[in-house]
Amino acid sequence: MKSAAIKDKGNQMQLDFEPGLIDRYGSLKDCVATGVYQRGLKRIAIDLDQAPSNLSVQLSEDGSRHFSIDSFEKYLEKTGDMSPIYYLVEKFLSDKANKKAAAVEQIQALGPHLIELLRQAGISA
Repeated sequence: MKSAAIKDKGNQMQLDFEPGLIDRYGSLKDCVATGVYQRGLKRIAIDLDQAPSNLSVQLSEDGSRHFSIDSFEKYLEKTGDMSPIYYLVEKFLSDKANKKAAAVEQIQALGPHLIELLRQAGISA
């Protein structure tokens, strides 16, 4: 399973978790559905004040009924399963941070080469 730690550093929150959730799940709904079925469809349906068959349809590929935001919040509260939140963080935030860090690394690696090229061009001493 994943390990998660939330550290508050002043006004900045740092969230550490095991990556790979976006590789394991095709969507947020898939992530929630996995958590529901691992914990027991009937038990979670009761927690969400729904019939198991209704919850099952909401979490399926059937587009006739949708899993609501209110149900999502209630699921998080009742189960304590934060993997859907970590999924969203990894999908929407981690990728941007990783791309930025990779760009900074590439810029730093280019620095010495750029200085040498500037010298060769007679622009820098």
